[in-house]
Amino acid sequence: MEEVILSYLLAILMGIIQGVAEFLPISSSGHLALFQQFFGMENMEEKYMMFTVMLHFGTLISVLVVYWKDVVEMIREFFLGIAALAGKDKGTPPPPARRMVMLIIIATLPLFVMVLLQDAVNALFASSIMVSIALLFTGCILFFSDRLAHGRKTAKNATVVDALIVGCGQALAVIPGLSRSGTTISVGMMRGFDRAFAVRFSFLMSLPAVLGANILEIKDAVAAGFPMEELPVYLVGVAVSAVVGYFAIRLVKSLSDKGKFGKFAYYCWAVGLGSLIAGIVKTVML
Repeated sequence: MEEVILSYLLAILMGIIQGVAEFLPISSSGHLALFQQFFGMENMEEKYMMFTVMLHFGTLISVLVVYWKDVVEMIREFFLGIAALAGKDKGTPPPPARRMVMLIIIATLPLFVMVLLQDAVNALFASSIMVSIALLFTGCILFFSDRLAHGRKTAKNATVVDALIVGCGQALAVIPGLSRSGTTISVGMMRGFDRAFAVRFSFLMSLPAVLGANILEIKDAVAAGFPMEELPVYLVGVAVSAVVGYFAIRLVKSLSDKGKFGKFAYYCWAVGLGSLIAGIVKTVML
């Protein structure tokens, strides 16, 4: 009985961590890498691969819930856009939702380049020093993002170049320690995006990226084994990650609107500096 209770408590804890770290600009992959390095749990992700995949689907649900109107409108405009390309709707300027679909597709393209560099990226997980440096860099990005002039670009007038540059930021954020949300929102504001649009674009462009990554991981997760008796525990973790993720997105939106997005910089600097010192000491002692 105690073992069952501990399993549910662990699922709840991991769901909370996933929901918080996935959307707050603190780099979930960086925290996972540091946790594995300093606590000798390098195989933790492989051991719980199916659970990890399901937790990501939980946070995917939270994005869909927060932005469900945008998602429905974009799906509708996607098919209307195909009809327009087929020649049934010539000469009509595309509505913002259709332009958003186009911008997200363009922003996703740089990720395919990172697939070719996957081995090099995975090697970064083995170095706590590199992860720490990336966290410090994330802090710098967040700190200066609040000091940028307020842009006015939205889906109506954001350009292909804007989307591609923000997409490059998302691709670079696969490096552990670089926050995906922090990098993409900050780069968007550097390109003159309206603050609210920068946040919305960042989270919506995460949908194909997270969904694609999970689909690629499902095969390995199934091969690693999926104990059906633990399904209720897994579902609890998914539900918790979805609920916590929902409130994390709301928090990011609120802080960004108030110009307080950079507050997370101090946390990233503290964790990055602390882990950097610990990593150097560990290296010297070994």
